[in-house]
Amino acid sequence: MTNLRLYNTLTRIKEDFAPLDPNDVRLYVCGPTVYDFAHIGNARPVIVFDVLFRLLRHLYGENHVTYVRNITDIDDKINARAIERGAGRNVPILDVVREITNETGRVYDEDVAALGNLPPTVTPRATEHVAPMIAMIAELIAAGHAYPAQGHVLFDVSSKPDYGKLSRRPLDEMIAGARIEVAPYKKNPMDFVLWKPSDAATPGWDSPWGRGRPGWHIECSAMAGQYLGETFDIHGGGIDLLFPHHENEIAQSEAAHHGHPLAKVWMHNGFLQVEGEKMSKSLGNFVTIHDLLKDWPGEVLRFNMLRSHYRQPMDWTVAGMKESWSTLERWYDIAEPLANRRIGEALLAALCDDLNTPQAIAELHNGTDEEIAGGLALLGFSANPESIAAKAAVDTAEIARAIAARKAARAVKNFKESDRIRDELLAQGIVLKDNPDGTTSWEVKR
Repeated sequence: MTNLRLYNTLTRIKEDFAPLDPNDVRLYVCGPTVYDFAHIGNARPVIVFDVLFRLLRHLYGENHVTYVRNITDIDDKINARAIERGAGRNVPILDVVREITNETGRVYDEDVAALGNLPPTVTPRATEHVAPMIAMIAELIAAGHAYPAQGHVLFDVSSKPDYGKLSRRPLDEMIAGARIEVAPYKKNPMDFVLWKPSDAATPGWDSPWGRGRPGWHIECSAMAGQYLGETFDIHGGGIDLLFPHHENEIAQSEAAHHGHPLAKVWMHNGFLQVEGEKMSKSLGNFVTIHDLLKDWPGEVLRFNMLRSHYRQPMDWTVAGMKESWSTLERWYDIAEPLANRRIGEALLAALCDDLNTPQAIAELHNGTDEEIAGGLALLGFSANPESIAAKAAVDTAEIARAIAARKAARAVKNFKESDRIRDELLAQGIVLKDNPDGTTSWEVKR
C-alpha cells in the first residue's frame, strides 16, 4: 500500500498515517451552520475532505471508512430568524427552526453534490443530539472541569494545563481571538460556554441547569464522540476553526474522556480570497455556491479549487475558472470513451503526500489516457462531457434579442443601457463585435 503522509496541525509536521483500526478509518469534519446559503469559501473544506474521503476509501476499502460531517442547526442567527418568522404564528419555535434549517440544508446538500462530493457516511444534526451534549456537560462538571453559574455552564480552562496546545497562541492572543465575553459569573475570562439559558421566545431544552441550549463547541464533541468514539483518526475543518472552536473541542473532549486524545491528526485548509481580496459583503465580492452554479459547471468549480494545495491560501478568480473549464473539457474528451481506467502511481503518490492536488493535476498532464481517466475519477470527476457541456450551450435566440435591444438603445443614444447589455453578455462569456456594415456578431469566449 502507498504510504500516506498527512500534515498534523497539532504537531506541525507531516506524519505517516496509521489508522487506529484499518477496518474502520474514522474522519470528522465540521459542517455548515445552516442559516443561509453557503459561500464559496465554505466549499473548500467540503471539496478538500471529500478528496481525502475518496483517497482513504481507495487505500482501505469503500466499506472501511466512516466520514461524519455535522450540521449545526443550533445557533443564535438561526434563532433570530426563527423568532422573526414565527411571530404571530401558533407554531412551536423549534418547528420554525427546523423549517428554516430544512430549507437551507436542502440547498446546501444540492449545491455540494453539484460540486462532485460524495455524501458523508453520517450527517448528524445538532438539534437531534442535545441529550448526549447534556450528558457530556454533566461528566465535565462531575470531573471538576466545568461549573454551573447563573443558568450557564462554563468550562474551567484552568483545569486543563495544556489548553492552547493546538493553536499555540499566547494568552493575550487567545483572549482576543475568542472574542471573550466579560461576565461576572466566570471564574476566568477564558472560560467558555457549554450551556446557556434560553428565554421563553428562544429555542431551548430542559436540563439540570434550567431551560437552555448548548454552546457551539460542545455540539461537535458530543456528535463526534457518539459516532466515532472517544478517539478517532482525523479531524478536519477550515483554518478559521483552529481557534477557538477546535481548541475548545480538544479541551472538553479530553477532559470528559480521561485525557484520551480526541483525534490523532488535525487537518486545516487555508483561507480563500476572491480576485485578490478578502471576501466580504461590503466589498461586493461575496459569492455563494448556489449563485456560482448558475453560471459555472460544478465540476469546474471543483477543479479550480483543487489547483491550489489545501493548506495554502487560495485566490479565486474568473480567469482561473476559465482555464479550469478549458482543461477539463480537453481531458473529458480523452477520458469519456475509455473503458479501461487506472490510477497512475505518480498521481497516487502526490495525493498520498498530504493531498498534494496541484502535483496530482500536474501528473494528469503527463499521464496516459487511461491514467487521465482513472485520476479524474479518484479526484471526484465524472469524466462525462455532458456534465460540463450543458453549461457551454448558449441560448442563441436570447442573444439575438439582447443584440436587438442594444441596437435599439444605441439608436436613441441610450448608451448607458447599451453598455449594460454588452457587459451583461460579456459576463456570460459572450463577446460582441460591431461590424462596419452596421451588423453585430458575437462569439463565445471562456
